[in-house]
Amino acid sequence: MKVLLLLLLSPLQGVGASGRWEEDFRFCGDRNQTHNSSVIYEHGPATISIKNTAQALIIKRPFLPSRRNSYYKYRLPPALGRYRFCVYWFKANRTLRLAYGKQSFLLGGDPSSSITQGKESQKTERTSTPIFNVSYISRGGKNTSVDSRSEYFFPASPESMPVWKQDVEDQLTTLDSLIAQPPVPATGATEQQMLRRKLGELEKMLAKVELEGQNQTFGKATVHATVLKVQPTQAPQHLAFASQREEGGEVHGFAVDLPSSLFVTANEREEVVEHRVLLMDINSQTMFQDENSSHILGDKVISISLVDMVVANLSDPVVLTFFHNQLPRNVTPLCVFWQEDTTASSGSWDSYGCTTVTAGSQTDCRCNHLTYFAVLMVSSPEITYIHRDSLSIITYIGCLISALASICTIFFLYFRSKQRDQIMSMRIHMNLLGAIFLLDVTFLISEHLASSSSEAVCRAGGLFLHFSLLSCLTWMGIEGYNLYRLVIEVFNAYHDHFLLKLCLVGWGLPFFCVTLIFSTSWTNYGPFSIPVYESIGGKSTNATICWITSPLIHNVVNLGLFSLVFIFNLVVLGAMVREILRQNKKGHKLKHVLALFGLSILLGIPWALVFFSFTSGVFRLVSLYIFTIINSLQGFLIFLWYWTMVLQARKSPDSQSSSDSVKLQPNSSQCHLG
Repeated sequence: MKVLLLLLLSPLQGVGASGRWEEDFRFCGDRNQTHNSSVIYEHGPATISIKNTAQALIIKRPFLPSRRNSYYKYRLPPALGRYRFCVYWFKANRTLRLAYGKQSFLLGGDPSSSITQGKESQKTERTSTPIFNVSYISRGGKNTSVDSRSEYFFPASPESMPVWKQDVEDQLTTLDSLIAQPPVPATGATEQQMLRRKLGELEKMLAKVELEGQNQTFGKATVHATVLKVQPTQAPQHLAFASQREEGGEVHGFAVDLPSSLFVTANEREEVVEHRVLLMDINSQTMFQDENSSHILGDKVISISLVDMVVANLSDPVVLTFFHNQLPRNVTPLCVFWQEDTTASSGSWDSYGCTTVTAGSQTDCRCNHLTYFAVLMVSSPEITYIHRDSLSIITYIGCLISALASICTIFFLYFRSKQRDQIMSMRIHMNLLGAIFLLDVTFLISEHLASSSSEAVCRAGGLFLHFSLLSCLTWMGIEGYNLYRLVIEVFNAYHDHFLLKLCLVGWGLPFFCVTLIFSTSWTNYGPFSIPVYESIGGKSTNATICWITSPLIHNVVNLGLFSLVFIFNLVVLGAMVREILRQNKKGHKLKHVLALFGLSILLGIPWALVFFSFTSGVFRLVSLYIFTIINSLQGFLIFLWYWTMVLQARKSPDSQSSSDSVKLQPNSSQCHLG
C-alpha cells in the first residue's frame, strides 16, 4: 500500500561533518526485523522514497548518471526485533544519512558498498511489511504523524530537483546558439534581456549541479563555466584559479584570487557545509551592450559569484588578472562591472569599487564585490604625466582666481550703476558671474569628493557640477540674446518682469535638465574616471572626479547645448563686428578691440576650443593649454575687462565719442559695465 506525502523539501542548510548542523528533513519509524536483512540504497526518480520489506529496507533517490547502474548495500544488525530508525536529508551537501538502532550509515558515502546492477546471481523475493510509529518533520515545521504503510514518497520542490552535467551542457548549447544568431536591430534590448535570463538560468543550474569531484568545468565555444567547491575551515585560505591559455585573441587568459576574508564573511553570515564558487568565462559582449556601445577588451566578460550570497564591501579585494596583448598608447584599460538597470531592459558598465593596475600586457582589477567583470577600452588622451600635472596646476589656480574675481566683480556691478537699462544688463552679467563662481567652486572640490568613501556625496557633487556648467552655458546664451536685443533689434520694447523671466530660463532650465537626468537613473551621476597615459613605466592611471557617468548624456546635453549657444552667440558677435566696420570711427580702434574681446569672453566664444580636443598630436596639446588657461580664468578676464573699460570711459575726451562707444558697445560693454 502506497501513500503520497505532498511534501516540499525545505530549502534550508543541512548538516556538516562536525555533526552540529540540523537536518532539513527527518523521517522516523519502527521496523520489525524478522529476518537477517540489509539496507538497499539505489537510484530512483526525482523523489526520495522509503520502502520496507522483510528482507531489506529500500531507500531511493536520484543518482548521478554515472552511478545509475549501481546501488549500495549495507548489512543491518543480525539480532532480530523491533528497531527505531530515522532517515535524514541534508540539502546543502545533498546527502542522506540513516540511523538504525545504534548504527549509522552515510548512504552512498562508501564506494566499496557499491554493487553493479545484475551482478547478484539470485533475486530475492521481497515481502512488503509496514513501518510503525511513522513521523516526519522538515526544518521550521511541525512533527507530523502518519499511518503505518510499507512505502512512502517525498516529492522534491523544483529547487531541490537534482541537476546533472548533461543538463548544464544542454543549457550551454542553447545559450551558445542564441549568441551566435545575428542580432536584429529592432529587438536588440529584448534580445539582450532574453540572453541574460538564459544566463541566469545557467547560474541556477551551476549552483546545484551534481559534481563528480571537487571542481568541474563545463565548456562550449562562447561560454565556459567552472564550479569550485570549498570546504569551510576554522582558518579559511585564499582561493586561486587560473584559466587555460588562449591563443589567437586579444586576451590570452585570466587568473582569479579570492581573499580568505570572503569565506570568513560567508561563514559568519550563515552556517554552510561547503562554499560553491562559480566562475563563468563569456567570450561575447552580446549580452552586455550598454547604450554607449562601449567596447571591452577581447569581448571577454568574467563572472565571479558565491552561491546563495551577495558579496559586497569586502575588506580585502578580489583580484582578477587579465593577460592580453600590448595595448595601444592611446587606449587606457578600465576595470568595470555590469550594473543591471532594474527599471529598463539594459544596463551599464560602472567602475565603482574597482581599481585598475596596468603593467605591460597584464591588467589587474581589484574590486570589493563579486559580479560580472570586464576591462573597458577607453580612448585616452596622449598626455604625459608632466603635461597632466601642468594642466592640473593651471586649472586649480585659474579656477581659484576666477572664483574670487567673479565675487569681486558682482559686488562692483551691484553698487556701480543706477540707470534702468544699465541695471538690466548688469544683473545679467552678475548672474553669469554667479554661474561661473559656482562652476569654479564645484570643480575645485569635485576630485576631493570622488576620493571620499560616500558614493551618495559624490553623486550629489556630480549633479551640482553639471547644474553649474549648464547654468554657465545658459547665461552665456542669455548674454548673446541681450546683446541682440540692445543692438540689432530696431525697437527696444519694454517687457514686464524681464529679468525674472531670464532667471527662470537661466537657472530653471539647468535645474530641470539635471532633475530629469537624475530621476531617469540615479547612477547617471557619480565617480567618473578620466584616463591619462603616463610615459614613465608605461603605466596607465585615471583621474577621477564626480561627474556624469554616461558619455551619451554628456555628448547630447552638454555639447548639444553649447553648440546651440555658440552658433547663436557667434552670429551676434559677427553682427557686432559688422557694425564696427560700418561705422569705422577713427581713434576708437583700441576701444573697439577691447569691446570685442570682452564680448567674446561674455559670450563664451573661447569655449569652442573644446572641439579641438577631438584632434591629436601637438595641435591638440596646444589647444588644451589655451582652452585651460582662458576658460579657467574666465571670471578673472571679465574682471580685468570690466576695469579696463571703466578706465577707458574715464579718459574719454568728449561725450560724442562716448556716445559712439555706447552704440558700438551697447550695455554689454563699456556703457553698461562702466
